[in-house]
Amino acid sequence: MNGIIILLAVAVGLALPTMASRAAELVMFERAGCAWCARFNAEIAPIYGKTGEGRAAPLRRVDLNSPLPADLAGIDPGAFTPTFVVVQEGREIGRIRGYPGDAFFFGLLDRILSNTGSELDRS
Repeated sequence: MNGIIILLAVAVGLALPTMASRAAELVMFERAGCAWCARFNAEIAPIYGKTGEGRAAPLRRVDLNSPLPADLAGIDPGAFTPTFVVVQEGREIGRIRGYPGDAFFFGLLDRILSNTGSELDRS
């Protein structure tokens, strides 16, 4: 019985790093009055959470007029808004500077997400 419990604990311990490595988020650095942020909000934001990309990397908004959250201290938000940064396990995987429009946004994001090991759910 103890052997089974130990075996189960080892299996869970080995699986956890794999599961954690898949966690990613899309951080949107924005500020009030940004016209391109408003365009993203109109064209992409309403559907983003329903897409495979949105499930693989949920959107997190950070206002550049406020202090950066502690967990993003190592990420340079850059000077331009919006700037989208895919963050996984506290480090930057890739970024999109500015909003390229709905025709290009998902293609650029897919390219970055392919480096996270996340499987995009297209259902």
